[in-house]
Amino acid sequence: MPILVHLADERDAQSILKTGIKPGKYRNGIYCMPVFPDFYITHQWLRELKRNGVRTYIGVYFRVHSSQMVFAGKYNEAHKHITLGQAIKEIMGINDPLGYELIIARKIQPTEIKKIRNLPQVTGWRYKPTSKGTAPCTCDYCIKSSIKANKIRKKLNPGGEN
Repeated sequence: MPILVHLADERDAQSILKTGIKPGKYRNGIYCMPVFPDFYITHQWLRELKRNGVRTYIGVYFRVHSSQMVFAGKYNEAHKHITLGQAIKEIMGINDPLGYELIIARKIQPTEIKKIRNLPQVTGWRYKPTSKGTAPCTCDYCIKSSIKANKIRKKLNPGGEN
C-alpha cells in the first residue's frame, strides 16, 4: 500500500485527524501525490497552493490500497481513471512529473491517515511548473486571486495596460 500526501491548511489538522479528509464544496475529490524519494516532486504543489492565501500548509500522509481507482494526469490536461498503482508507475516513467496530480474521488478515513507533518513553506513552483524565470501574467483573470496583485501589476505593467 503506497503512502500518499495531501497538502492541507495547518488550521485543519485537528479536524483531519478526527474526521479524515473530505472532498470540499468546490473540489471533486482529494488531491494528492505519492511520496517519492524526491521531496520536491512529492510536495511540488505547496507554493502554488499558497497563492490562495493560506499561510501554512501541512502534509497529511495516508495509505490506500494500490488498486484504488484515481484520476491521474497533469493539471491542465485530461485525466485518466486508472488504479493508483498504474498512476504511480506512470509518474515514475515520465521525464517531467511536475504538474502531475492524483485525485481520489472519496473521503479518506481517519484510520487511513498515518501522520501529519509540518513542511518547509518554500518548496515547489508557482503559476506553472516551467515558470521559473518568467514574469507572471498580469491580466485580470490570471492575477485576480494573487496576494499583492496590485503591487505585481504596477511592477510589471508600469503603463497600466493589461
